[in-house]
Amino acid sequence: MGSYILAIDQGTTGTTALLVDNNLNIKGKATQDFPQYFPEPSWVEHDLDEIWLSVLKAIDTVFKETGVSPRELVAVGITNQRETTCLWKRDEKGTALGKAIVWQDRRTADYCAKLKARGIEKKIQKKTGLLLDPYFSAPKLHWRLQKDPSLLALAKQGQLCFGTIDSFLLYRMSGEHKTDVSNASRTLLMDLKTCQWDEDLLKLFKVPSSVLPEICGSAVIYGRTKNFSSLPNGIPIAGMIGDQQAALFGQACFEKGTAKCTYGTGAFALVNTGATPVFSRHGMLTTVAWQMGKEVTYCLEGSAFIAGAAVQWLRDGLGLFERSPDIEKLATSVEDSGGVVFVPALSGIGAPHWIPKATGLLTGLTRGSTQAHIARATLEGVAFQVNELLGAMAKDSRRKLGPLKVDGGASENNFLMQFQADISQIPVIRSQVIETTALGAALQAGLGTGFWSGLSEIKQKWKADKSFKARMPSKERKEKISFWDEAIRAVQLLSKSK
Repeated sequence: MGSYILAIDQGTTGTTALLVDNNLNIKGKATQDFPQYFPEPSWVEHDLDEIWLSVLKAIDTVFKETGVSPRELVAVGITNQRETTCLWKRDEKGTALGKAIVWQDRRTADYCAKLKARGIEKKIQKKTGLLLDPYFSAPKLHWRLQKDPSLLALAKQGQLCFGTIDSFLLYRMSGEHKTDVSNASRTLLMDLKTCQWDEDLLKLFKVPSSVLPEICGSAVIYGRTKNFSSLPNGIPIAGMIGDQQAALFGQACFEKGTAKCTYGTGAFALVNTGATPVFSRHGMLTTVAWQMGKEVTYCLEGSAFIAGAAVQWLRDGLGLFERSPDIEKLATSVEDSGGVVFVPALSGIGAPHWIPKATGLLTGLTRGSTQAHIARATLEGVAFQVNELLGAMAKDSRRKLGPLKVDGGASENNFLMQFQADISQIPVIRSQVIETTALGAALQAGLGTGFWSGLSEIKQKWKADKSFKARMPSKERKEKISFWDEAIRAVQLLSKSK
């Protein structure tokens, strides 16, 4: 057997290739960024060929920099930005048909509002665990098919493929048209209990069944590399899982009640709810975490659409600093935010409020406000959003959440992690492997090929980096949360006028 698992983490702004050994050590890592496109306000698109090129470059670079031979691989695991909607031709190349509509895209807000007005959201939530929101794949797919009759013609000929990014990459790497149950559960087209495509939902969104990938469990062999320039033929692609579920798995949150939050472009908090789906009464999503054999594990999820992206906006849009990590030094150069509150609703607001047309709000500004106050308020705004998610999940699961395991690029910001522990009043534990999303995909692939014997072996090898304990006085915490609540109410009022 080989020595390494290759994990491909295809994210919203870049692709990372990670080589993992049997002891969960990272042998090498390479990241390749690619462009984002914003053709109209609230529209976000990706070029699938540019994504593919980023995958090839990341893989080639990690082998070149480590000196590892591709023939030393046991398997490949894929994790991906979820809900992003791709269409391609069922040909040898997998020719992309237009740009992918990204999960952040809000162009279908009016369409979703019309469906809600028909009073069918509760029925949809009962089947899928999801809410009617532009975030998910089905409204995006509906929009593409209705706007371009040539796509429907291809579908009738059996020549059109739909999928999320995992499916697209798998097709180009192996020729197989499949997806995993975690990604399928984010489309608004899968029945949460049967883990199969639902005919009523397909009819509602006018989606031909011929375009859909086959739904498979986790940690299985989906296909083998074939005519893929970066790898030899025959390497099993043995793990596919959506990025946030991958992070939950990579954090070894295998038991019911364990929770994690990934701080990437957005912030995504998940709590393992075990073998039974828990349907939220507080704006959370119920989704599949993974399926091992016949056993399905479910989770509750809360999504803050903008987290690290707010830092990028301060960097690129306002020019407050040159490098994203510089925000910590700027933010900690002042004792507090000086009364400044920032609600980073730059792509609407997700859970628990779900306001598609919301926009960002910066409030509490005075003549004394500085760049440092705005930087600090931005980091605090990310933590406030996550705190709302954790509170809602605790109510839904009817239990106090234990330590919060954290990962993602922004989790390296010590100020943000300490503020999160303070405002949420729970310990925050940062993983030794920050790229936990990619690690989760590697673990799935390794389990699917026998590289690891089971969950107990993985749990023994998992390592923490640093812990943060709450130390903020209760009075100060309550005051800060009250300012945040006032800002959220202002965003709600402003969104109603749009």
